[in-house]
Amino acid sequence: MHNLNLNFLSQSCIEIAETAGLKILEIYQGDFDIKSKKDNTPLTTADMAAHYHIVNSLTSLAPELPVLSEEAADIPFAERKTWETYWLVDPLDGTREFIKRNGEFSVNIALIHQHKSILGVINIPVQKVTYFAYEGHGAHKISREISEKISQEKINCRKVDIDNLTIAGSRSHQSEKIKSFLTKLGNPKIIPIGSSLKSCLVAEGSADLYPRLGLTSEWDTAAAHCIVEEAGGQITKTDMQPLLYNTKDSLLNPEFFVFGITDIDWSSYL
Repeated sequence: MHNLNLNFLSQSCIEIAETAGLKILEIYQGDFDIKSKKDNTPLTTADMAAHYHIVNSLTSLAPELPVLSEEAADIPFAERKTWETYWLVDPLDGTREFIKRNGEFSVNIALIHQHKSILGVINIPVQKVTYFAYEGHGAHKISREISEKISQEKINCRKVDIDNLTIAGSRSHQSEKIKSFLTKLGNPKIIPIGSSLKSCLVAEGSADLYPRLGLTSEWDTAAAHCIVEEAGGQITKTDMQPLLYNTKDSLLNPEFFVFGITDIDWSSYL
């Protein structure tokens, strides 16, 4: 068992994520450069500003823990596989949504221990909302109102009603595969939303299921993973087996389901 002070680390990560969110907003409200990465995904000055702030802050916070960020992910598995505990970061999740200026993007920070997410922080800069959780403490939502009044509440997934489903869906990805899956579920209500906000909707009980039948990377799910599980839900592969981190050379996730309180075998609808 780890001997990490998860309460201290989570509070520190909330501050780090919210400051990164403010840096992103400064750029969001003006002009910004857009480049294309090797995998043809977009990269903006906001991604890099958040990346440098988060990596530097986490390194100062816990120098003994490695940091794996989307914007510096070229670390050989030979090195990564020796890590028992490390930070996994998506400095700006939802870069396409950022470019569209629809507000549906987030800052994601997770702590991985023995291939599982044990701490997660997700800041949504435009909404002034932060979700956070750590192992054994439940999941929480912090809201900063216009008056700067801060409220915090514990959040929970809801019990899934298969006959009255609400699905969190992607704005940017609607494949034939996902359309077929939804048809088999009886064409449930869809909430289209970007980035890790989909998992947050499940965690707070606003949606029942987020099926991702396409490519993502480990930093896309890690922070939400702890939040959803501490809220009573699950994130599994599509064979309903656990989704784990840093187990292979590739940092791509398998397809997965994020869902609330239920024993439904979602794989039977594929």
